Amino acid sequence: MFDSLSSKLQNAFRNLRGLGKISESNVADSLREVRMALLEADVNFKVARDFIERVKNKAVGVEVIQSVQPGQQIIKIIHDELVDLLGSQNASLNLSGNPSAILMVGLHGSGKTTSSGKLGRLLQRQGRQPLLVAADVYRPAAMDQLETLGKQIEIPVFLKRGETDVLKIAREALDFARAQNRNVLIFDTAGRLQIDEPLVQELVRLRDLVKPQEILLVLDAATGQEAVNVATHFDQALQITGSVLTKLDGDARGGAALSLKSVTGKPIKFAGVGEKLEDFEPFHPERMASRILGMGDVVSLVEKAAEAVSEEDARKLEEKMRKGEFTLEDFLEQLRAMKKLGSLESILKMMPGGAEALKQVDVGKQEKEFKRMEGMVCAMTLKERRTPQILNAGRRRRIAAGSGVTVTELNTMLNKFFQMQQMMKKMGKFQKMMTRMGGGLPGMLKR
Repeated sequence: MFDSLSSKLQNAFRNLRGLGKISESNVADSLREVRMALLEADVNFKVARDFIERVKNKAVGVEVIQSVQPGQQIIKIIHDELVDLLGSQNASLNLSGNPSAILMVGLHGSGKTTSSGKLGRLLQRQGRQPLLVAADVYRPAAMDQLETLGKQIEIPVFLKRGETDVLKIAREALDFARAQNRNVLIFDTAGRLQIDEPLVQELVRLRDLVKPQEILLVLDAATGQEAVNVATHFDQALQITGSVLTKLDGDARGGAALSLKSVTGKPIKFAGVGEKLEDFEPFHPERMASRILGMGDVVSLVEKAAEAVSEEDARKLEEKMRKGEFTLEDFLEQLRAMKKLGSLESILKMMPGGAEALKQVDVGKQEKEFKRMEGMVCAMTLKERRTPQILNAGRRRRIAAGSGVTVTELNTMLNKFFQMQQMMKKMGKFQKMMTRMGGGLPGMLKR
């Protein structure tokens, strides 16, 4: 996500960090690199020009804080302007209707059907009762795909195979939603390979009938500036309320994300960041700006962790680790919980300095290692996981054969685990000692 842009901006920032003082000439030289980075990322020319102009005006006129280096101060200005460019703050959905309706519109291949399913899953997890409506009467595969997605996420799908009247489908879907107490309808509409008037007029008629609270334009992030042209056309015809950027994980440039809000005036509301149904998140401009500038996104990482591991499980694990009772069964649970957070690469990118760390780590090799470790632990019996001390030579040979590794590889993994276990015990003892000392400190300080 934004790898190319982030890398180029980091190079520009190296020069900015070295600035001893802020002057119009040295700021202009440094910002020229930032401007080139934006243009190479396929950001709209006017958007890039205006962005640099705003940063330059603020940087030259700013008073340098003594405790902050001038270069760092300019980077802060760039960060703030980037947040503003992306939309300032997360724009939530308007779901005031009873039931509420959301039209998912866009070109063919942009990811409307998948995004409809992902959005339905997200709303369901928020306690709502969504209904997916198959309103693409031209592509039977879209109905099949939506039906499959609905089964996966356990959300009902309203579809009428063979029906070619979109308005009739919409009317019946509304009646069905009211009868079944579904409070949000998500209409997966038809797309085309390019914008054409018949498509737009059909969507206009559907909009006038359904009167949706939200009209979300689904755009493939990799289309760059063309996404801006598509957004402008759809907005003029339908008055969209926001957009969904798909395949953002595969877009190394980021031009569409950085141009959309400025050109259309409509916020990016959601981002598709992977192929899995859970790889769909509300678009937070500040967090995205931090990711682009290589500052990480710890808030999103914490939210993902909270979703993957319950507070009660985390408390129990912390207690086990403190007492030195961490077992291979706990280790297996942690490996599986980490997989829920996403790929190791995506996790590292959310950490401050993660982009630089990725250059020094063979992520592919490390992920294969995690899988091998999981395989080794899975090849053990429950008793062996809970009491690994019983793993004698015979048991180790059986586990190694069952998980497709050598006994040496298994021994290496177990040795690392035992070292980690010992370290946890020592930390637990140290914590107890500090607690006891803490209890006596107030009395000692009074003497």
